[in-house]
Amino acid sequence: MTFCFKLLLPVFLYLGCAMAYAGEKISIVVAGIEKQIYLPVKLAEQLGYFAETGLDIEFLTDRNGINAETELLSGSVQGVIGFYDHTISLQARGKLVKSVIQLTQTPGQAILVAEKSAKEITSLKQLKGRSFGVTGLGSSTNTIIRYLAQKSGIQSNAINILPVGSGDNFINAMMQGRVQAGISSEPTVSRLTSAGRATVLLDLRGIKETQAVFGGAYPAACLYMPNAWVTTHRNEVQKIVIALGKALNYIQTHSASEISDQMPASFYANDKENYVLALKNSKEMFTADGKMPEGGPETVLKVLRDYDKSLYGKHINLNNTFTNEFISNPK
Repeated sequence: MTFCFKLLLPVFLYLGCAMAYAGEKISIVVAGIEKQIYLPVKLAEQLGYFAETGLDIEFLTDRNGINAETELLSGSVQGVIGFYDHTISLQARGKLVKSVIQLTQTPGQAILVAEKSAKEITSLKQLKGRSFGVTGLGSSTNTIIRYLAQKSGIQSNAINILPVGSGDNFINAMMQGRVQAGISSEPTVSRLTSAGRATVLLDLRGIKETQAVFGGAYPAACLYMPNAWVTTHRNEVQKIVIALGKALNYIQTHSASEISDQMPASFYANDKENYVLALKNSKEMFTADGKMPEGGPETVLKVLRDYDKSLYGKHINLNNTFTNEFISNPK
């Protein structure tokens, strides 16, 4: 009996560890889960793709991408659904994280001008001296407007950049006159434009428009995780990527209306028709399979180097900022 127990003890220990490991919670923070640029996340959850993984995954939401980044660095979460540019700026600070699946190939955003300021602001140069709304200081929206300001021949500090959040907070800031312009994503963009409360100054939702502005594909929404965690949790990463890949495939093979039917009613902001139309007009922002667009990392690095002093003199190894190794083609 003792002999048998000794033989089986390693098995019991292995099974015990495996059971404990299987129950490990994986926390992923989304920089505004209701935004259409991050739609694959909620869609995968609604369609049961994450449940199929057998993993204990929780999704948290924070409307500010820079806050999400901070939570990752503190170790309180294992991943962030946010913009790819964070992987580059973090490497410049000695922090190695990488995109394990690329959800969008454009920013999926637009620069808006409030109705009251539409006649005075008809170009990016006329943003000088104006108050401009971004989700947060240090966020990807802040990155884009600072780059565009430089490109337009004005210093970014000539614009009063204010962190106003997204969704209703962004809309309120614009309606109350706290900002005369700002950058946001869907469905916020369409909520404002369809009501005549704002006009689009620069569209960064479509592929052609994005390439014209940045000179190439601009990979944005992705799932990025610490390189060390990816190395030690390859099986978990693979399952999560497959679930998100299935959602991307669903987007490619279903209409905007069918996709919207799968989303919670709260995401529509009481206007499902507008939500469907916004998605229909910007579906091309999503990647077909989750792979990093060719030349995309180089484009983002160029944008960051144009204004971000933290990158001056720093060597950035782009191969350490993303990987396609977990990508498959789920049916």
